[in-house]
Amino acid sequence: MTVPTHMTFFSRFENDILSGKKTITIRDESEKNYQVGSRVTVATFEDGREFCQLDVLAVEPIHWDDLNVWHAEQENMTLSELKSVISEIYPNETQFYVVSYQLVSE
Repeated sequence: MTVPTHMTFFSRFENDILSGKKTITIRDESEKNYQVGSRVTVATFEDGREFCQLDVLAVEPIHWDDLNVWHAEQENMTLSELKSVISEIYPNETQFYVVSYQLVSE
């Protein structure tokens, strides 16, 4: 297994990440191999523009039915917004991974 050193986000999340309002990301099975204690370079999904680095704090499995208001708050959105975004990105998926991270300050 190769430990990922890059992570992408849709550009609409950039400001929330840089301001510290977004402190987790919820990914599917294909992105569960982030390692606690590793540092990743973050880029926009749309054009690959790098904009920060994050330290991975935790990677925890979660089922769709267990997503709650706490997760939504860490994503800086409401629970209904969070579930809508996840189902848009990962249609028909029910098993996910919560990647908690901390912004690396310069």
